[in-house]
Amino acid sequence: MPLLDATDAAAVRSAAAAVAAGELLAFPTETVYGLGARADDDAAVRRIYDAKGRPATHPLIVHVADVEQARRFAAPWPQQAQALAEAFWPGPLTLIVPREPGLAQAASGGQGSIGLRVPAHPVAQQLLREALRLGVPGIAAPSANRFGRVSATTAAHVAEEFGDTLRVLDGGACPGGIESAIVDCSGSVPALLRPGLLQRARIESVLGVALRERDAQSPRASGTLRSHYAPAARLRLMTAQQLRDALEVLGPQAGRLKLGVYSRTALRPGRGIVLRRMPDDPSAAARELFAVLRAFDAQGVQLVWVEQPPDDAAWEGVHDRLTRAAAV
Repeated sequence: MPLLDATDAAAVRSAAAAVAAGELLAFPTETVYGLGARADDDAAVRRIYDAKGRPATHPLIVHVADVEQARRFAAPWPQQAQALAEAFWPGPLTLIVPREPGLAQAASGGQGSIGLRVPAHPVAQQLLREALRLGVPGIAAPSANRFGRVSATTAAHVAEEFGDTLRVLDGGACPGGIESAIVDCSGSVPALLRPGLLQRARIESVLGVALRERDAQSPRASGTLRSHYAPAARLRLMTAQQLRDALEVLGPQAGRLKLGVYSRTALRPGRGIVLRRMPDDPSAAARELFAVLRAFDAQGVQLVWVEQPPDDAAWEGVHDRLTRAAAV
């Protein structure tokens, strides 16, 4: 199917009508592109799992237009969720809350909880409000890529994953670049299940308590498997010194490995090595991370060596994605 131009109001209306009819749609958010279906239609949601090759027990995130719509999916709506929603929605934060029985069963992965988010991207907002006008209470949408692979941050990335069989609402490159932080508000003390663009300290400042870590009792959540976000090439995380030492040892043989290197440290490019400079700013690094990994794949590299991000709270989301990408 051709790409739909998100600057065309008629195209957005057409996209919303497709979702209302139970069809799949890829659309932009401020984090990554999502692969969406109406959340109240379990048959439509199961088509997401089938398209991605995603286990049906691995829950999705439901995108809604505002807090009022989010509350329709919750039973009850926790006080901590309300505080975080008031502080950070619309924005890159997913809240896990107890799920209203009988609603969004497939999107929840069969759990008694549901992940909800109000995206800040203007195209996503326009789509959600147009869909709501057509009776769609929310759109369930994981990242628009094959399960476990690198997320899509442009419409072209989505097309690389699914070809021309999928309707894609093209809103340009996503400004955030990595997925939302996920906070579990279904228990007595909120827990951070997945770090993201929104830093832990800002979330804790609103809650007034430290976030728990994910444990065996935490609900399943998107993007929390040990291996995830992986390029086709094998990825290895290394310190700057390990990178320098390894390149020194390989010398002129490095090019034969079809090696890609992504590093903040200035390195001398070797013959045949694809070298990319990682930004020093964590937001800039997050914005380009998945695009860089996809570019390495497109260039045919077989190994990717990435310099470990700094041990700093601002880099937590990038560190999480790289650690999971290296766990294949």
